[in-house]
Amino acid sequence: MYAIVDIETTGGQPAEDRITEIAIFIHDGDQVVDQFHSLINPGRPIPFFISQLTGITDEMVRDAPKFHEVAKQIVQITEGNVFVAHNVRFDYSFVKKEFADLGFTFQRKTLCTVRLSRKLMPGLPSYSLGKLCKSIDIPLQMRHRAIGDAEATAVLFDRLLKIDEKKVNDSQDEKLLETSSISKEIKTSLLPSNISKDMVDALPLEAGVYYFHDEEGQIIYVGKSKSIRKRIIQHFNIDFKSKKSIEFKNRIADITYVRTGSELVALLFESDEIKKRKPFYNRAQRRSVYHSGIYSYYDQEGYLRLTFQKAKTEVPPLLTMSNQFQAKNFLYNRVAKYNLCQKLCDLYKSTGPCFDYQVHQCKGACVGKESPEEYNLRVIESIDAFKYDYDTFVIIGKGRNAEEKSVVVVDNGRYLGFGYFDESFSASSLEDFKGVIRYYNDNKDTQQIIRGYMRTKHGDKVLVFSQEEDPAF
Repeated sequence: MYAIVDIETTGGQPAEDRITEIAIFIHDGDQVVDQFHSLINPGRPIPFFISQLTGITDEMVRDAPKFHEVAKQIVQITEGNVFVAHNVRFDYSFVKKEFADLGFTFQRKTLCTVRLSRKLMPGLPSYSLGKLCKSIDIPLQMRHRAIGDAEATAVLFDRLLKIDEKKVNDSQDEKLLETSSISKEIKTSLLPSNISKDMVDALPLEAGVYYFHDEEGQIIYVGKSKSIRKRIIQHFNIDFKSKKSIEFKNRIADITYVRTGSELVALLFESDEIKKRKPFYNRAQRRSVYHSGIYSYYDQEGYLRLTFQKAKTEVPPLLTMSNQFQAKNFLYNRVAKYNLCQKLCDLYKSTGPCFDYQVHQCKGACVGKESPEEYNLRVIESIDAFKYDYDTFVIIGKGRNAEEKSVVVVDNGRYLGFGYFDESFSASSLEDFKGVIRYYNDNKDTQQIIRGYMRTKHGDKVLVFSQEEDPAF
């Protein structure tokens, strides 16, 4: 049995918007045997442009039941049935969210008629409901109303059932029934319409970087994981987040990947790829230019001071930042966390005490009330929090196969890059390791990645180098 569902909403974000209409047609595999339809009072105004699209106005839903008043009927009519919809992620996410708000877990097997149509009726110009119905002569009354769209989807589903049944019968293969298109789609309906289960099953359960491409082949997202396949499956799970997350999944038409072996290398390579390719759906690490830096120096009185200024290539900063605003905010955070002096961190211009001293929050380094020795201990502690534990070191981890190792090189506090070597490799100096790596940019993100990784129970081998002695490998 199948419950063919369509909804109308106040907007496209399940976490924020609400359902205004729901229609359900029950199909027993041969024909429609039951149906349910209701306008729903969303408890909030319907935006004008939504009313223009659907024709549903505030006046129409003012006396309609609220979702909790029809929830029991929805549970009963869909109980034991497969939840079918055209772009099922959208409708299912909204229905699940409405039930979640009531403290009820709504769980049904799902089936997407967009995916099923692409598979059973390939080559059509469009698979949007309106254009698809026009292509195959399905009447569509009351477009963008739940009752009209659900009825058209029920007719479409009936045709798809018959096409699938004919394929099974024509095959004369007794085992095909268990793996018919509809059976497969029920198992994989949460996947984007262009992504098959076979494609996902072929992904490695290994560390690496993966790429989502759109239908034109453009990279729209770059990610990383200790297990590429598991992470990608997580991407395709239903969520309640936003219209953008649903749009993102619908745009995915292909998946490629690069195995790295090492989780750390995956993190570093992903960061570089995002900056280089600037995928539309990656935001956090898209910046690729770091204009500002955090620097330290001792003044004439012996106080260790922090400052922010334009990053200089000849003088490596303690930390790089995208801009002066970000650098300034970072120093404000250091001042608050380590009880530093605003004036000695270049945040308060005055010949007298800083503002914090005047409100009894600074211990007085700015006017000589706190000794350089006491003050500098806190500055050093704040610096150590965003520096590496060692100046020069390499991190040796897993490679892409059993005979290979990965290596990440940091020289004098600067990340140089990563590479691989096999069992025949022998190293006695840092220069030997430099010879096997590919060089990458050092920036705030790579510094944070390496610092964070070093503080986990990673199990990699760390070799520390000094000017006096290079450790043997």
